[in-house]
Amino acid sequence: MPSCPLSPLLPRRHSLPSPRLLLLLLYRSLHSSPPALDLSDPTLIVWGSNTGVGKTLVSAGLAASVLSPSSPNPSTFLYLKPVQTGFPHDSDSRFVYRKVSDLFRHRLGGFSAELLASNHALKASVPAARQVLGARSERPEEEGEEASTGLCWYEETRVGTGKSTKGDFKLVCKTLYAWNEAISPHLAVEREGMTVEDSSLREVLGRLLNSSAGGGDGRKEKVWRLIETAGGVLSPGPSGSIQCDLYRPFRLPAVLVGDGHLGGISTTLSAYESLMLRGYDVIAIILADQGLSNEVPLLSYLRHRVPVLVLPPVPEDPLNDLVDWFCESSKTFSSVQELVISTHSKRIQRLHDMPRKAGNILWWPFTQHKLVPEDIVTVIDSRCGENFAVHKVRNDREMIVPQFDACASWWTQGPDFTLQIELARDMGYSAARYGHVMFPENVYEPALHCAELLLEGVGKGWASRAYYSDNGSTAIEIALKMAFRKFLFDNEMHLISGKGIPSERCIELRVLALNGSYHGDTLGAMEAQAPSSYTGFLQQPWYSGRGLFLDPPTIFIHKEIWNLSVPESFQSNQLKPEDMRFRLSDLLFCPSRDSSAIAEIYSAYISNQLLQFSKLSCSTRIGALIIEPVVQAAGGMHMIDPLFQRILVRECQSRRIPVIFDEVFTGFWRLGRESAAELLGCVPDVGCFGKLMTGGIIPLAVTLTTESVFEAFRGDSKLMALLHGHSYSAHAMGCTAAAKAIQWFRDPFTNPNVEFKEKKLKELWEMKLVLQISSLPAVQRVMTLGTVCAVELKAEGSDAGYASLYASFLIQQLREDGLYVRPLGNVIYLMCGPCTSSHFCSQQLKQVYQRLHEFSQHQLRDSQSFQKRDEP
Repeated sequence: MPSCPLSPLLPRRHSLPSPRLLLLLLYRSLHSSPPALDLSDPTLIVWGSNTGVGKTLVSAGLAASVLSPSSPNPSTFLYLKPVQTGFPHDSDSRFVYRKVSDLFRHRLGGFSAELLASNHALKASVPAARQVLGARSERPEEEGEEASTGLCWYEETRVGTGKSTKGDFKLVCKTLYAWNEAISPHLAVEREGMTVEDSSLREVLGRLLNSSAGGGDGRKEKVWRLIETAGGVLSPGPSGSIQCDLYRPFRLPAVLVGDGHLGGISTTLSAYESLMLRGYDVIAIILADQGLSNEVPLLSYLRHRVPVLVLPPVPEDPLNDLVDWFCESSKTFSSVQELVISTHSKRIQRLHDMPRKAGNILWWPFTQHKLVPEDIVTVIDSRCGENFAVHKVRNDREMIVPQFDACASWWTQGPDFTLQIELARDMGYSAARYGHVMFPENVYEPALHCAELLLEGVGKGWASRAYYSDNGSTAIEIALKMAFRKFLFDNEMHLISGKGIPSERCIELRVLALNGSYHGDTLGAMEAQAPSSYTGFLQQPWYSGRGLFLDPPTIFIHKEIWNLSVPESFQSNQLKPEDMRFRLSDLLFCPSRDSSAIAEIYSAYISNQLLQFSKLSCSTRIGALIIEPVVQAAGGMHMIDPLFQRILVRECQSRRIPVIFDEVFTGFWRLGRESAAELLGCVPDVGCFGKLMTGGIIPLAVTLTTESVFEAFRGDSKLMALLHGHSYSAHAMGCTAAAKAIQWFRDPFTNPNVEFKEKKLKELWEMKLVLQISSLPAVQRVMTLGTVCAVELKAEGSDAGYASLYASFLIQQLREDGLYVRPLGNVIYLMCGPCTSSHFCSQQLKQVYQRLHEFSQHQLRDSQSFQKRDEP
C-alpha cells in the first residue's frame, strides 16, 4: 500500500462550540455560493434510511454494473466518500475498490478488457493517520495548528488480460475526510479534531466532481460519479449540520437505500420524505430482502411514484466474499443503472426543451417577448437559499451553475437555505393540519399568531387591526377604501343620507401622491399613482390618474458625496450648497433637519400645492395621502428625502387626511429597519405589507390600520362593513410562513445582521466600494440602503428610462458572472436578504464594480473615437 510521507500533529482536546458559534459557522457556510457542477454524465448521491442498511453494497453493485467487462464502451466510475469514520478499519472506498476489482476479474471470462482501479484517502485526523502510518505520525503538537493531516494514502491495481484494444475501464475511489473512531462525524470532530466547514467540504467535493468530468484526448468517455453519504439522511455531518442539508446545494438525483428489517418501513419513508422536503429527486428506493416484504407497503404508500427494487438477502457470514451475492443481484443493479441513465437523459432533454416551450406557451409579465430570444432565457433548475441553480451549456458540457438572485425575485426573497427549509417544513405542517379554511367570522392559530406578530412588529405603536389579502396591489386597494372611509367620517361626509349610508356620490375623492410612485397593477392602485410607463393608454385605457402628484426631492450618491436634488418647482433659490450635500447617510435621517431652511421650503411647497388644489373644485377633495416611504422602487430605485416625506405626513395629518404607507417593498428589513416608518420618524393611519412578509415563499399581504380607521366601518348595517375579500384570505400556509419569517428576521440568534439594541441591520454593502462605483464615468447616481444597492447608468434620450435597453449587454455579462440581475431600464440594482452576510454582499458588489469599470472604459473609448471622427 504505497503512501506519501506525512507529518501529522498530535490531537489536542477540543471543547464543543457554543450554540452562537455553531450558528455563525453555519451562517458563514450557507452564504457561500456552491460550485458550478458538470452534469454531462450520470451523477447521483446514495442515501441510507439509517446506518448499516447497505449503502456501500449498492454503490459497489452499481459500479460493478457500469464497469462490466462485457460493455462495448469503457467507462470511468468515480466513487466519492466525503465523510468516513471508523477509518482505516472501516473504509467504504476501499471496500468498493476491492470488491469491484474482484467482480471485474470474476466476470472477465473471454472478454478482452482492462480495469485500472485506485483508492485514495485525502485527509485524516491524526488518530486515523496513526492507524495507517504508525510511528511516522509521531510529532509534538505546535500551537494553533489543526489536528489533521493530508494523508495521501494511495493504492491502485490493474485487472485484465493485458490485451484490451478498446481502452481501460477506470474505477477511482476517494475518501475526502476520515476519522478513526466509528461514531457520528460531529462527535469524531469533537474528540479527534480536524474541523471541516460545510462550505469547505462542498468546495472540495465540487472540485473533484468537475475534475473527473468528460474524457481526455478528445474521447467521449462516459464518466459516472457517485457520492455515498454517511449514516442516515438526517445524520449529522462534521460541522453538525444534517447531511441532507449539507449536500443540498448540489441537488443530485438520489438513490435511497431502504431498510428491509422490522421498523424499516418507517425509517425508509421518513428518509424519503426528508429528502423530498428539501427538493431532492429520489429516482429509486432499493433494499435488501429480510423476509418481511417491506417493499409492498412502500409501493402502496408511494403510489408507484418511485420504483422500489429488492436485493436478495445479504449473507451474514463475515468470511463470505459476496461475489455470488453480487452476481445474483446483477439484474437489480442493471435496473438501477438503467433508471439512472433514463432519469439523467430525460432531465437534460427537458432542460434543453424548456426555453423553446416557454417561449411558445408562456406569457411573461413585464416582458417584451420579441426582445427575448430563446438563447437568453434563464432555465432555473432549483433554488438554494439566495442562489438559483441555472442550466447552461458551456463548451458542449451540461452545467448547473449557481446564480445569485440579485433582484431577490422581484423583491420578495429573504431566506437563506436554513430558513428556506424551516419555511417548507412549517408550511407542510400547516397544509396538513388546515388545508384551507375560510376566514370571515372564524379564527385559527396561524392567522391569529401572524396578526399578533405584525401588530407588535411593523405596526407597533400605531396599528391595532390586521386585514389579510393575497398580494401588494390588493392590499393597496383595501387601504384606499379604508382611508377614504376614514376621511368621510372625520369630515362628517357620511351623514348625507338619513340612514348614514350615502345613496349617491356627491363628492369626488382623490389621493395625494408623488411623481415616480408605483402602487401595483390593479385598476384602483394604478389610479393612485402618477402617469408613468405603467399607466399609458396601451397599458391601461381607463387610467385617469385620480390624484394630486407632487415632485419629490431625491437623495443619491455621486462622486462619493450624498447629494440632495430639489425640483425647480420648490423655488429653492435660498438654499446654500451645504444644504444640498451630506457626508454620511445618517445625517439625512437626523431629526435636527426638521428646523432647517429646507424644511421650511418643503412645508411651504406642500401647503401651496394643497391650497391651489382646493381652489380647483369644491366637490373634489384629497381623501388620502399614499407614499412609498423613503424609496420608490419600481419608479427607478429613487431615495426620497425622508425630511420631505415626514413633513408631508404631518401636513396631511394636521388636515385630517388619512395617510397610507405602501411598504410592500420597503417593509420587513428591506431598507435596514423592520418598517421604513422607523426611518421617517412618523407613522401612518394605514400600512400595506407583502413580499418579504412570508420570506418570499408564498403570496400573502396585509393591510394594518389604526383603531379609528376600523371604527369608521362599524355600524348596524352590513352595508357599512368593508365589503372586500379574497377566497384565500389569511390562508394558513401563508400566515404560518409569515410568522416564521417575521420572527426569524428580527431575532439576532437566527439573523446575525440584526443589531439588537438599535433594531437595525448592519451595513451590508461595503461603503468604500459603493463610493468608488459612484465615481465611475458611466455612473449617474448610486443609492444604497439596507439590503438594496442601485446604480443608474449615465444615459440620455431613448437610452434612459424604463424602456431603455442601454444596460442589456452589461446585464448579460453579470449573469455570466453568476449574478442574476434584472434592470429597471438603465438602472441596475443588487438586492440581498436581511440575513445575507456582508462578506457575500461585498463579493457580489466587487463583480459589479469590475463590470462597471470595464463599461466605463468602453464608453470612454467610444466617446474619444466619436470625437476623432468629428475632427476636420
